[in-house]
Amino acid sequence: MRHCLMYQGGFERNFAKLKPGATTFEGTDGTQHPVPAIPSEVDGVCVGYMEKSGKKFAAVRVQRGKEDVVLKHELLLDPARHMGFGKRFSPEPTMLDDEIMATLLGDIMGKNPEQRTRAVLALEADDRRLVVPTRRGNAAEWQLRRVLTGAV
Repeated sequence: MRHCLMYQGGFERNFAKLKPGATTFEGTDGTQHPVPAIPSEVDGVCVGYMEKSGKKFAAVRVQRGKEDVVLKHELLLDPARHMGFGKRFSPEPTMLDDEIMATLLGDIMGKNPEQRTRAVLALEADDRRLVVPTRRGNAAEWQLRRVLTGAV
């Protein structure tokens, strides 16, 4: 599967107002800007991120199909861990593979345990299989890899 990270605006201006289904964000100029469309080659998960002050980036939203989950607690993104080698933040969507997305989603669910079921449903929006990961060592990543690769 193909997954992506997508820019959703500045954190301080937009996170408190972010709702499922949002298609715009407020820019530093005070005007509304469109959230880019999810690329057609993405058939997996799209994680939206926002820029925090100090050039830090935080995951704030998980989307797949019709499911759209706005996270209650943002997750600061670690480029090496959550993007893979040679990838960087950009206004254009950043494509990710299954292994990197599984790691990212495991960390998102660890930071948002009360939203774990919603996030898993976003993963499985197309076929409605429910695998609720456990957060012990790499167990969450292992179970998410199984879901993402269809090996459940």
